[in-house]
Amino acid sequence: MSTPKRILLVEDDGDIAEVVALHLRDEGYAVEHAVDGTAGLTLLEREAWDAIVLDLMLPGIDGLELCRRTRAMERYTPIIITSARGSEVHRVLGLEIGADDYVTKPFSPKELMARIKAVFRRRAPQLTEDVVAINGLKLDPSTHRVAAHAQGSEIKLDLGPTEFRLLHFFMTHPERVHSRTQLLDQVWGDHVFVEERTVDVHIKRLRAALKPAGCDAMIETVRGSGYRLAKSA
Repeated sequence: MSTPKRILLVEDDGDIAEVVALHLRDEGYAVEHAVDGTAGLTLLEREAWDAIVLDLMLPGIDGLELCRRTRAMERYTPIIITSARGSEVHRVLGLEIGADDYVTKPFSPKELMARIKAVFRRRAPQLTEDVVAINGLKLDPSTHRVAAHAQGSEIKLDLGPTEFRLLHFFMTHPERVHSRTQLLDQVWGDHVFVEERTVDVHIKRLRAALKPAGCDAMIETVRGSGYRLAKSA
């Protein structure tokens, strides 16, 4: 028998936590409940988790700050935010700070279970092992390193795992325009329930990571169509 996936539920509403935990356990997950952000952070720092179901409005450390701290950790843990704040601004903010998905309260437990399963189903396509180089920008999949030659010196660039896969895809398909849906398919893999706006968030991060080497302009926005990597910017 395989070991059940471990989910950390950070929720201060006892009634909601009880219902969510019940459904998670019925799906075969091992669940630990933290009643506030401080307790959630303690558990995150102490143990490894397969996913976090995180409320935004928490006493102590709020959900946004807990999400930021989670993304600053070395290991990557999927985050599904739950919140009564359902505006587009809050959804985008949640994605920008690193959430994998955002569910607005009140939500159906079945919907939440489906989104969690979708997160676990996602498998990014495997990268080739060949080094890719375009206009002084070099990406090595085997070492997960990206560097650029600028002004006679090599600048090492720090990319997150999703930004790395996104850049690899762009560099192996230069000059082609890719829609958000296509990028979700090719970079994220199974993209059920993933917000298309997630692509915009990671494009923004990718450009920021490339900016120290002056390569950010290589990632172009094609209005109404998507994005592409231009060989000359």
